[in-house]
Amino acid sequence: MKKSVLFFAALVCMMFQTMTASAHDRIISAEQLPAAAITFLQQNFPGEGISYVILDKEFSKTSYEVYLENGMEMEFDEDGDAYMVDCNFEAVPSCVVPGNIAHYIRANFPGAVIVKIERDRRGYDVDLSNGLEVHFNYDGRVIDVDD
Repeated sequence: MKKSVLFFAALVCMMFQTMTASAHDRIISAEQLPAAAITFLQQNFPGEGISYVILDKEFSKTSYEVYLENGMEMEFDEDGDAYMVDCNFEAVPSCVVPGNIAHYIRANFPGAVIVKIERDRRGYDVDLSNGLEVHFNYDGRVIDVDD
């Protein structure tokens, strides 16, 4: 009985947290993006239309999810710095990829291109067109390769 009460309480807490977290997401206009994000989009994806932008406000963090009309997706922090660029099956613009990571990919995976790059507190996660995912630390050293 005690376990079922604890399970029910945990379930209610999770449902409440999910409902309150999603309440902080809202669609905004592209003009409401930080200036750095607008500049990034203009320089790296000229002529690509923005389908919609989601402002994601959490307790201590604000981020922006940008969806282009061609299906590409980017995520920006509150300052407008891109920390995730997903170009689906097209190559991520070379200026988005740190040089040592780009060099490693060219040298070790000829013919493959980076289709997604994401920066987090550990380093970079890179998805390649050949289906591999390569994890780098901030120094550009490979941590892991997943298929």
